[in-house]
Amino acid sequence: MSTCRARTLDELASKPYPGSMRIIRQPFRYQHHNVVYWLIGINFIFFVLMQFLGFTRLMFYMSMIPAMIVRSGWVWTFVTYMFVHGGFGHIIFNMLALFIFGTQVERYMGSKEFLLFYFVTGALAGIFSFFVYFLTGQYAVWLMGASGAVFAVSLAYAVLFPESIIYIWGILPVRAPIMVLGFTVLELFSSVFRTTSGVAHITHLAGFAFAWIYFVVRFNINPWKRLRMR
Repeated sequence: MSTCRARTLDELASKPYPGSMRIIRQPFRYQHHNVVYWLIGINFIFFVLMQFLGFTRLMFYMSMIPAMIVRSGWVWTFVTYMFVHGGFGHIIFNMLALFIFGTQVERYMGSKEFLLFYFVTGALAGIFSFFVYFLTGQYAVWLMGASGAVFAVSLAYAVLFPESIIYIWGILPVRAPIMVLGFTVLELFSSVFRTTSGVAHITHLAGFAFAWIYFVVRFNINPWKRLRMR
């Protein structure tokens, strides 16, 4: 099972691994434990605790707030913000996307690799957002939601399954790479013109960007070559 997974990723790589990168690109032994379901379950547990059982202060301690990171050193929130959601629609959208794309990506990568990918891209998206908010004077912003990591997972899905067809609203067939590129353009437009208030578009874009970098650094795979496959 593990050799199959390593061979598959090697076949996708654009060039042989340089000797200096072998430690970074050392593959995990392939195991599949359905961790996507665990992530979804944990997200819903925190949502119920905060929204229905009165643990509202927990939302404050887990959200990424630039002022609290600078003043009190709340660096753990670069990870915990991914488990906080502000409303039912917010968590449903993120968890549905995580289920649709994440189950397939985890099955391909293996559970350990998927967890590393999920938390690295999500945390880096949070760190990047912190610097953007801090440098633009938005110290009191509460960043919450798994969107950064979920957008990273959707890019991974498109890279690994470039011929896959996604049905938008269950009707419109779109190839996965076209969908991801379309979301990227939409997020760029929204970031520049702020067409939707209360949505961290910069975090979504950061999720895409760090997923791209992850594929280059960790797998030696050029995402662009995969996305433009026909």
